[in-house]
Amino acid sequence: MSSVEQRKVSGAVASIVATAALTACATETSSMPGPTEGRPPTTETTATHRYVGMWVTADNHIRQELLANGRYDEARGQRDSAYTGRYEVTGDHIDYWDDTGFTADGRFEGDVLHHGGYVFYREGSAAHRRAVVTRGSTGSSS
Repeated sequence: MSSVEQRKVSGAVASIVATAALTACATETSSMPGPTEGRPPTTETTATHRYVGMWVTADNHIRQELLANGRYDEARGQRDSAYTGRYEVTGDHIDYWDDTGFTADGRFEGDVLHHGGYVFYREGSAAHRRAVVTRGSTGSSS
C-alpha cells in the first residue's frame, strides 16, 4: 500500500472513531436516578438555574447550599451536612429528595425561599440583610 493510500485509510479510521465518540456522548444517559426509581426527570438544567448558591435563615441557624450538580447540603447550627440529597427546580418550585428517604418542596420568591415551614434568604442579598435587621430589632428567633 502506498503512503497516499495509508493516509487515506488513516483519515477514514480517524473519522469513524470521532463519529463513534460523538455518538456515544450524545446518547450517554445521566447517572442521576430517574423515573424508574420514583423520581421525576430533570426539568431544568441544574448547572444553569438561577437558584444555585447558599440560602440561610435570618438567624443563620439553617444554611442550605444548592449545588450546581443538583445536590444540596444543609447545615443546622454546628452540625454540618445535617441533611443532604438531590433537588430539582421547575420554574420557581423546588423539590427535594433527601438521602435518608424523605421528600419536601418549596417555593422561591426572588431572593426568598419558603421551604419546610422556614423562610430562607439568598445569603448576602438585600432580602437577607433586611431580615437580619428586622430580626435584630424585634428579638425574634425565627
